[in-house]
Amino acid sequence: MRVLFFAQLKDATGCDSVEIAPASPLNAEQLWTELLKKFPKLEVHRSSVRLAKSCEYAAPDALFGADDEVALIPPVSGG
Repeated sequence: MRVLFFAQLKDATGCDSVEIAPASPLNAEQLWTELLKKFPKLEVHRSSVRLAKSCEYAAPDALFGADDEVALIPPVSGG
């Protein structure tokens, strides 16, 4: 799967995306575990980040597979 990072998440990881090759689909907790192994600095952002799968916010029970594009969406503000 391809995981995309934006804004301060890109700064925390030092990249705009990463490829992960899970042997089987991951739930959100498992995905976070994998990401935090590679990018421990994401931990401080975790509580405010939403996961998106294929351009839509992911449901809490979503599974993320090898062919998915996943985005970590930081808080945004507008006016």
